[in-house]
Amino acid sequence: MTTLSAPTALPVNIKDINAGDPAIAAAASAKASGISTLDQGDFLRLLTVQLQQQDPLAPVDNKDMLAQMAQFSALAGSAETNATLTDISTKLDALIEAQRAAIPAKS
Repeated sequence: MTTLSAPTALPVNIKDINAGDPAIAAAASAKASGISTLDQGDFLRLLTVQLQQQDPLAPVDNKDMLAQMAQFSALAGSAETNATLTDISTKLDALIEAQRAAIPAKS
């Protein structure tokens, strides 16, 4: 029979919970350094330049264009998911703080 022991200390918030994960730390570092600042406007500018610079006698294959559009759609969905998860994380942090404030300190 195994016994469960209570955790010694609860993390202060979601950021502390995720602090030990190197993948999350790398993503936060990339975001802080400005690597992930491309948006829909950048994609459209790139697409426009690509269309202007292509050879009219040998245009880009439709399959390639559709693949690029699908990748962009997936990226847009991912960005929306990240925004939602950030909002959820913020709300969870507020909930954790509210619960900490409601629980009286043990003497």
